[in-house]
Amino acid sequence: MLYAISDVLYILIYHVLGYRKKVVYKNLRNSFPEKTEAEIKEIAKKFYRYFPDIIVEVIKMFSINPKEVEKRIELLNPEEVYRHFDAGKGVIGVTAHYGNWELGIHRLSLMTDFDRLVIYKPLNNNDINQIYNGVRTRFGATMVPMKQILRHIVRLKNTPHISMFVADQTPVYQDSDYYMTFLNQETLVYTGTERIAKMTGNPVVFCHIGRKQKRGYYFCKFTTLVEQPSEYGDHEITHIHNEFTEQIIREQPQYWLWSHNRWKRQRKNKA
Repeated sequence: MLYAISDVLYILIYHVLGYRKKVVYKNLRNSFPEKTEAEIKEIAKKFYRYFPDIIVEVIKMFSINPKEVEKRIELLNPEEVYRHFDAGKGVIGVTAHYGNWELGIHRLSLMTDFDRLVIYKPLNNNDINQIYNGVRTRFGATMVPMKQILRHIVRLKNTPHISMFVADQTPVYQDSDYYMTFLNQETLVYTGTERIAKMTGNPVVFCHIGRKQKRGYYFCKFTTLVEQPSEYGDHEITHIHNEFTEQIIREQPQYWLWSHNRWKRQRKNKA
């Protein structure tokens, strides 16, 4: 029934309302200058066909049971995370607005009984924050506002846990002043993931939530990008996880959140 609603939403969002079409097409053209206009249009249509599925799947998160979550997202290699836990380490998890990152919170919550922190940027509307966070914490995750992460990191020092960062968001200027090339564009990026990794010495593990061919089914593959954060120079870890994200996006670009105005913050002193 929900996917029937998604089919209707696709027509409404893409063909009737043209929701954020200017943003989506601008982002795609700037990210893939080598692609033809026909190729850009094809990616955009596939994105708009996938986007309403995310909407209805988030609605389902209010009532979905644990067995269904485990069925919907297959963990390809959970041992990659468990080996860090077995060594007594916490894990700095990194993911992106790709696949179904929201349902991924439920799946992460069910894979371990150790503390599971989801770092997030609070919305301006506190009521909406409470609704979203109530859903996200159904299976044991703890939602932690970005500004409170240090307090939790100190509490969990030298204990197995996972702190998950959705690291492709647009930071505000006071949170970062570091730019790098991401998807062919100068991009303001978060450096908080790197700072926390170096502060704790915990490994950085990317959580790739990809979409399977069957509608509503996903996989999660873990990749340890950094074993020993202290061995890396300034901004190297930031480059590593952003470049890994870009590689995933380029392979199947339709599953990234192109409607987000990712490049709205340009360098202030840019001519």
